[in-house]
Amino acid sequence: MLSFNGGFVDTAGFLGLQGLFTAHVTGNFVTLGASLVLGTGGALTKLLALPVFIITVALARLAGNQLTDRGKAALPKLLFAKVILLFLFFLLAVTLGPFAHGDAPGAMLTGLVGVSAMAIQNAAQRVHLGTEPPSTLMTGTTTQIAIDGMDLLTGRQTMATEKARARFRLLLRTLAGFAIGSLTAAGAYHLAGLWCLLIAVLVALYVALIRANDPPPAPETKPA
Repeated sequence: MLSFNGGFVDTAGFLGLQGLFTAHVTGNFVTLGASLVLGTGGALTKLLALPVFIITVALARLAGNQLTDRGKAALPKLLFAKVILLFLFFLLAVTLGPFAHGDAPGAMLTGLVGVSAMAIQNAAQRVHLGTEPPSTLMTGTTTQIAIDGMDLLTGRQTMATEKARARFRLLLRTLAGFAIGSLTAAGAYHLAGLWCLLIAVLVALYVALIRANDPPPAPETKPA
């Protein structure tokens, strides 16, 4: 579901915010260069996306550490914070959009709120779901799928264990979730414009509710 939302929000944002990536922010370097060369809009918003993303990830890490230090489960709180920002992203998008220019104040505000929401997803997964494949960046996942797939086809020992095959299946599900999210967003945007972001809000809320009862972290054992 996180991968679905990663693909969905990135695609809907790209279509509705003049080529802005909200989840895969490094992709904005490419679209920034294209904007400068072709003279299209949105260059400033794309330039600001990276520092806003970094600041939000740092704040999410700080908040998560403080919650953990107090003996509280950090992941549910971070996921609910993402839901709030995604809902604000949706409200701004449908209230201020559609956006003819990516650097208009309304478009900039909307886009950077979307970037902040997905920054929390990236931070939460990296820290609290670190054994899972990334849900917003598919390059490494696709590369590993190709490597594992070839090893599986040629009977290499690297894929001989059930653990390795389970990882391969998980990578495939992650990539499929992202692809389905992207395709769903494209169709939904075509039909409903930026109102399609409500789907991402509902998916994010469902994920947050699933993890709402996560137990607090085990207390750290201090050395004798």
